[in-house]
Amino acid sequence: MQFGTFTHRHIGPREEDVQAMLRKIGSPSMEDLLNDTIPGAIRLRERMPIDAAMTEAEFLEHIDAIGQRNTLYRNYIGMGYNPTEVPSVIRRTVLENPGWYTAYTPYQAEIAQGRLEALLNFQTMVCDLTGMPLANASLLDEATAAAEAMAMVHAAMPRPKAKSGAHRFLVDAAVYPQTLALLRTRSKYLGIDLVVVPRAEMAFDASVFGVLLQYPDARGMAADMTDLIAAAHAVDAQAVVATDPMALALLKHPGAMDADVVVGSSQRFGVPMGYGGPHAAFFAARESYKRHFPGRIIGVSLDRLGKQGLRMALQTREQHIRRDKATSNICTAQALLAVMASMYAVYHGPKGLRAIAERIHGYARALDAALKNSEDYTQVNSCYFDTLTIRVEGGEDAMRSLKARAESHKLNLRFDPDGVHVGVSLHERVTNADLSSLCTVFGVSPIAGVGVERPFLGDLWREVDFLHHPVFNSFHSETEMMRYIKRLENKDLSLVHSMIPLGSCTMKLNAATQLIPITWSNFAELHPFCPAEQAAGTRALLSELEADLSVATGFAGVSLQPNSGAQGEFAGLMVIRAYHESRGEGDRDVCLIPSSAHGTNPASAVMAGMKVVVVACDEEGNIDLADLKTKAETHSARLGALMVTYPSTHGVFEASILEITSLIHAHGGQVYMDGANMNAQVGLTSPGLIGADVCHLNLHKTFAIPHGGGGPGVGPIGVAAHLVPFLPGHNVVDLGKGASAIDAISAAPFGSALIDIIPYAYIKMLGERGLTQSTEVAILNANYLRARLEGAYEILYTGANGTVAHEMILDCRAFKASAGIEVMDIAKRLIDYGFHAPTVSWPVAGTLMVEPTESESLEELDRFAEAMLSIREEIRAIEAGTADWEDNVLKMAPHTAEEAIAGDWSHPYSRAQACYPAPGLRTNKFWSPIARVDNAYGDRNLVCSCPPLSAFEGELA
Repeated sequence: MQFGTFTHRHIGPREEDVQAMLRKIGSPSMEDLLNDTIPGAIRLRERMPIDAAMTEAEFLEHIDAIGQRNTLYRNYIGMGYNPTEVPSVIRRTVLENPGWYTAYTPYQAEIAQGRLEALLNFQTMVCDLTGMPLANASLLDEATAAAEAMAMVHAAMPRPKAKSGAHRFLVDAAVYPQTLALLRTRSKYLGIDLVVVPRAEMAFDASVFGVLLQYPDARGMAADMTDLIAAAHAVDAQAVVATDPMALALLKHPGAMDADVVVGSSQRFGVPMGYGGPHAAFFAARESYKRHFPGRIIGVSLDRLGKQGLRMALQTREQHIRRDKATSNICTAQALLAVMASMYAVYHGPKGLRAIAERIHGYARALDAALKNSEDYTQVNSCYFDTLTIRVEGGEDAMRSLKARAESHKLNLRFDPDGVHVGVSLHERVTNADLSSLCTVFGVSPIAGVGVERPFLGDLWREVDFLHHPVFNSFHSETEMMRYIKRLENKDLSLVHSMIPLGSCTMKLNAATQLIPITWSNFAELHPFCPAEQAAGTRALLSELEADLSVATGFAGVSLQPNSGAQGEFAGLMVIRAYHESRGEGDRDVCLIPSSAHGTNPASAVMAGMKVVVVACDEEGNIDLADLKTKAETHSARLGALMVTYPSTHGVFEASILEITSLIHAHGGQVYMDGANMNAQVGLTSPGLIGADVCHLNLHKTFAIPHGGGGPGVGPIGVAAHLVPFLPGHNVVDLGKGASAIDAISAAPFGSALIDIIPYAYIKMLGERGLTQSTEVAILNANYLRARLEGAYEILYTGANGTVAHEMILDCRAFKASAGIEVMDIAKRLIDYGFHAPTVSWPVAGTLMVEPTESESLEELDRFAEAMLSIREEIRAIEAGTADWEDNVLKMAPHTAEEAIAGDWSHPYSRAQACYPAPGLRTNKFWSPIARVDNAYGDRNLVCSCPPLSAFEGELA
């Protein structure tokens, strides 16, 4: 590694360290280690045709030139995407702060209390604005949320309703077109008959199980839907309402209309459009749906000392546990963006949000008033919040003239496909000058003195009856907001503190240079449905990223549209199904899945209408070839796919992989590779070489997009040449995919396009050699930890030569019998040492799966190894009887500062042993803010929003 290059900064071990680590492992060279680890038959023999590495300075110049190729217009397109102000204090202290963006999903609740509080604020904001009692901690986008709602109410139908054969789902003809596309995608194999119909023509009977209504609708019309929802309820159908949270700061909320589920996007709460994402969707519903909710719910519980603690609630309903019985495959969501949206609400408070909503509505009213003086245009919405739909009189010539004037003023309007109407969506960033420009384009003069009037909204008028909790009414100066955000940040452990050795999750460096451009306006302010020429730079970047990912995977084509790994799984399976159908083999619906697979695999297969058949694994953790052959033969006529993870979920390159892929192909099936472990493949092997037909990539893992406390993620799919025609299309933006393309997988044509800059930068600054070295060192670091820990812990699975891939499994099951110690006790004790736990009890219960990544230095690897070895000695003390079986440092972990300084110390071990178990902690200690959380208590007493105002009366008196 050349000194000072990005590769040198990204990869942790120095050259001299690499040699010392190889000696510890017992390998003469890196090449020997790789030969012992990766089957020779799947090793790449040629270097990847990817450009040589840029320096960081060169890349910033390069990406700036790309951004200059984009052209920014004033956007009034709407359709669920609006310009917004990102408060600088939130941009600087959350979005650009590694203390927030490098954190992991809050499975270890004790060291995630800051993120959990911010997400609880998000849920509270959603509940208050929608009028619903329960909300989750975000979904991927509004269209996905609507599709999840449809699937949920279908799956949760009361038994009598289900037995009656109810299968029709009515869809408001005025929903956003991208939402309709995802409803079509998701309903295809669920036995749901979508019926798109204008609200005025909706008729409910026993065959209808649900309805989706848009409020305000895609044309901007706002109407009370109480009677329509009552009509649905009369036949036991459920009502889903897709809405705009900013509109709900002024309009009657769906809860008051008796809605059952409410969904939408929080994008306009301080999250830039970014050419489509990432943005946090919201999902709220009646409490009766709590065990059917997709995604994560943050709940309130108590810790070991009786102090309030937050945690992810009701996890037994998630796909990791329910697998093929899950109602959703959602894994990664949009946690970081939900945090930003919640902070926007905290910063502005109820009065601030109301003022913003009134200003937006006021500008819409002003433009409407000006248009009334024109004979050329007729505004058709009788009631609206921010969007006007305008009939253009005078035919095609008048429309062409309007388009030309809008173009000359650099304004993007929404031109209806009917060729008669044009839409204008006002937003937070509109100024008087902007209103004047709009009036000029329409040939009218602005009218002064037009504002918000209660009579105009009539029964839809809403009082400020939301966000009364103290958190939304306390931090309105930048000073106080900055301190509040910092207080939450200080409660979380992230990569700024220590390595996060999570197997399968690849928590590597998220380099600052990669992230810098995502805040640049030339990328962040693009509307996803703007004319393609305005996004020329971004389009070129995305195309080049697709090409580089095709090279890395050995595939012919890539789609960046899926905006999470689980969505990538679903997309890949839908492509496989479309391919089979094109060949007259649509009945190929059996999906073989190894028993060790990630829970999203079977959940995604069921969503794609496939029948899951589980394949056994042998004592070494490998796919049981005999069982695979039997099941492939049994289901040969209907075999659709095999889902396989490589290297396997147990951290080994299975030597039989070519035999496995050939077997599936021989029976007419396709091979879907879960790309969670691509960090062990890039530059050394590839899914295409191995024989896979489809593979999704977790760009938030292998290609260094930050996890952000649970999202954002990107899950593009690569496919072999015969599957390229079936890659996802889009019904709003022509992607040139052709008639064979499957329906959209995400709301935006390129998914979360803004953060694709990050993996683009990663590839450009590492180059071909750096990408390969990263993979080599990921394998090196894992095997170094194996060498340091074996003997103290059993390494559950290794390859034929005793090595592991980029991760390994430590078997902790014996400690339960020998010392009463569960694997979770080890996880919690690691907090006292300043570490996040490895992946707990997956893929094998009672184990820890460790993945160090290539970014960690030898010093940090040794610090983690010493912590694990020290914990093993603590377990031996229990086994020897010198430490108490119940009251010991592991069972009581983590220990808080509050407990440590308390006058009463009742434990049989010392405070020093509890709190400073390793050298260096006395000068660099991360204190868990709470003791161990009681998960069962939180599930029995579900609270998923901020406590009511009455809970604070004593404090405020």
